Amino acid sequence: MTADPATSTTAIAVVQSFLDALERSDVDAALGLVADDLEYINVSLPTVHGRAALARLARLLLRPGRMSFAVRVHHIAADGSVVLTDRYDELTFGRLHIRFWVYGRFVVADGQIAVWRDSFDWVDFTIGTLRGLVGIAVPAAARRIP
Repeated sequence: MTADPATSTTAIAVVQSFLDALERSDVDAALGLVADDLEYINVSLPTVHGRAALARLARLLLRPGRMSFAVRVHHIAADGSVVLTDRYDELTFGRLHIRFWVYGRFVVADGQIAVWRDSFDWVDFTIGTLRGLVGIAVPAAARRIP
């Protein structure tokens, strides 16, 4: 089945705008791109149901002085309304930078993200945390998202 290229392009733009908003800690802009009944699945962690629940989580975490988020998308592709991302995410807590691989699947409906499913490897996350800790002690060893 071949998807409409216009739908795929629009879906990619929605996902890129969403990730960009999170990276800027612009919670309101990010929330404007998700459906009221969003399902956010971060595999191995509890599922977040609904825009309001995501708003609480994002406002708790993405505050100046608490945590910041950076993303480097290596590959992004869409088939109709389904967008796949292969990316690095970086969570920053003060001087601690934790970088790890994430594979995402987004379903976009009516210009909003209805399903956001991220998968990551806890071993890779742990290695990223250890590298981040070493980077605090030896700044030259810190690997940051370019």
